[in-house]
Amino acid sequence: MTAAHSATNPLLQGDIEPTLRQLTLPVLAGMLTLMSFNLVDTFFISMLGTQQLAAVSFTFPVTFSVISLVIGLSIGTSAVIARALGAGRQHDARHDGLTAIWLGTLLVALLALLCYLLLDPMFVLLGADANILHYIRQYMLIWLAGSVLLAIPMLGNAILRAAGETKLPSIIMASGGLVNALLDPLLIFGWGPIPAMGMQGAALASVVAWLSSCGLIIYLLVWRRQLVSCRWLSVTEFVNRSRKILRIGLPAAGANMLTPLAMAVITAIMATYGAEAVAAFGVGMRIESIVCLVVLALSMTLPPFISQNMGAAQLSRVQQAYKLCCRFVLRWQLLLYVLLAMLAWPLADIFTDNPQVASYIRWFIWVMPLAYGLQGVIILTNSSFNAMHLPAKAVWLSIFRLFICYVPLAWLGGVLFGVMGVFIGCVLANVLIASVAYRWFNRVMQSHMAAPAVTEQESRLI
Repeated sequence: MTAAHSATNPLLQGDIEPTLRQLTLPVLAGMLTLMSFNLVDTFFISMLGTQQLAAVSFTFPVTFSVISLVIGLSIGTSAVIARALGAGRQHDARHDGLTAIWLGTLLVALLALLCYLLLDPMFVLLGADANILHYIRQYMLIWLAGSVLLAIPMLGNAILRAAGETKLPSIIMASGGLVNALLDPLLIFGWGPIPAMGMQGAALASVVAWLSSCGLIIYLLVWRRQLVSCRWLSVTEFVNRSRKILRIGLPAAGANMLTPLAMAVITAIMATYGAEAVAAFGVGMRIESIVCLVVLALSMTLPPFISQNMGAAQLSRVQQAYKLCCRFVLRWQLLLYVLLAMLAWPLADIFTDNPQVASYIRWFIWVMPLAYGLQGVIILTNSSFNAMHLPAKAVWLSIFRLFICYVPLAWLGGVLFGVMGVFIGCVLANVLIASVAYRWFNRVMQSHMAAPAVTEQESRLI
């Protein structure tokens, strides 16, 4: 890395707190818009009925599995490109970006095909009955067919963030969400010559939104910012560059895909309490996506900061940034919990007029967000391990959290206290794992800082 490059790169030289704030605020704005539109999507589907709302809740583990694969590839892409840019290797970064887009497209297409072939058995296993399965098919067949169009904008955003650009990804996320929100009522309920398509319309609105984002991201990456090469890669070069991305991306994808797997188990647990419990859980998870936006935004902007500083062997900045973000999310999520708890009644009434569903939604709001700050510490630790090119640690942390603590405690809580017990078990799991995650990361950093010469040599080789 040249001295001139380091001097002009705010990720390597700027004050940590203002730099992270400048990186995170645009991402937060874009995600807030996108998640708000997703909540609107849920609202329109809820107008179709409880069974349709339950159906889209059942689809969450499967759709999020596909999304988790892309998120994992995005983490690998961001880590590889950010470290190359931190070391001043812009040429490698451009070719790695092209590889990532082709690789993501191929892998998502294969996973979507597998999900299509196993569609009915998967949802029957989750507890969907014949009526709900009918609505699931309507939604998923279109969603899976267009899922490749979801991969390209997400990977493109990862490339932009790796280069320290956060405004453009935010614009892309917001514009895609806006298109989705505008098309939802039009395609779900119909208007003029456009027939009412119900669940199919909700899925089609998403696919059209992804298509619009694809065109924008390709223009930005290839022509405007020139962050991605447009030349053909040989098979050998594609394989070699894919290995670099997959070495981080596959463990990261595996760790991320454990989350929808755990959610599938919890959805199956909720299904034993009826469609009302599943519907409420689906609404609660979408509310969670809004409440945890700051954490998710930081989990996107902290890794490029860490990767570039690891590439430049500036380990003290890595540790300072991690601790700063953890302290912030704990305070922020506590503040949001107080606000959310006061709004539990009107929020539940927005999504349903079924008193049982509304009751479950309120209990979700009063219990689950208690540990969102601690959940944020876990998410930040995971993303930091991946950014440091230590994906195995992120995988083990995810396994321990979800299948040693989260699912067993949720099941035990359900046995003892019913639906509310499931929520209490999830909270206790986050309390236990957050303490483990924070201590583990700091031990890893101490070992790196005790051997700076080895770390610097490794950063040049990766």
